[in-house]
Amino acid sequence: MTENNNALRGSLDILWYAIVFLLLQLGFGAIFHFVKLQPVTSTIAITSLSSLATLLVFLKCKWARVSNTWLQTRPWAVIVWAVLLAVGSMIPSEQLVEWMHFEMPEEMTKMMEGVMKKPLGYVVIGILAPLAEEVVFRGAILRKLLAMMPTGRHWVAIAISALIFGIVHFNLPQGIHAFLIGLLLGWMYYRTRSIIPGIVFHWINNTISYIMVNLMPQCADGKLVDLFNGNERMVIYAVLFSMLIFLPSIFQLNIRMRKAKDTTAE
Repeated sequence: MTENNNALRGSLDILWYAIVFLLLQLGFGAIFHFVKLQPVTSTIAITSLSSLATLLVFLKCKWARVSNTWLQTRPWAVIVWAVLLAVGSMIPSEQLVEWMHFEMPEEMTKMMEGVMKKPLGYVVIGILAPLAEEVVFRGAILRKLLAMMPTGRHWVAIAISALIFGIVHFNLPQGIHAFLIGLLLGWMYYRTRSIIPGIVFHWINNTISYIMVNLMPQCADGKLVDLFNGNERMVIYAVLFSMLIFLPSIFQLNIRMRKAKDTTAE
């Protein structure tokens, strides 16, 4: 009976975390609905304020626990390989979404392009979003899921947290990409019990997207084939080259995060 009560309480906590995350976004969206701003400016303001509010609420309420315990182990190699993992995972993930023939709504594509072309857009996309989302989906939701799952079922917890992460993006292309990287982010959190590798990965992922949109406007619609001027063979080469970064990164992280976990308190 006690185990069932704990499972129910944990499930309700997870549901509450997701609801609070969404309510903060919707709340600021409702406020700015009555403020006469350009759509892109309004989106930047809403996302910035909701991200800051999310960090404040989740840390103040101690739903996510943040400490420097893991950093004290000096895991610099793990951080470097997390960066390389982010670089190596982007093109294969995006290509997988394209093979499924899912496309973002045109209106959303234009909005994201507009946000990314603003200097403050990088603050939102590259910094605040990774911080807020890692605190919520790994620091709070996955932490609670791992505590609920029996030994050996950690991948169930990781998959559920990644699924929730994908769902809250509210569109299939972004949702699938978020689910896939959510599996990697969840794995890194499970092995290190720290959100820092995830923040680094998330930051690199979003920063590359921001740079690509600004340096190569033809990539704004997210299609890889446009990056290579319609040359589909080059897309395949890019995927293969990315795997040469991705697979060694997974291998190295698997070794090095095991060592980090051995020396880091849960």
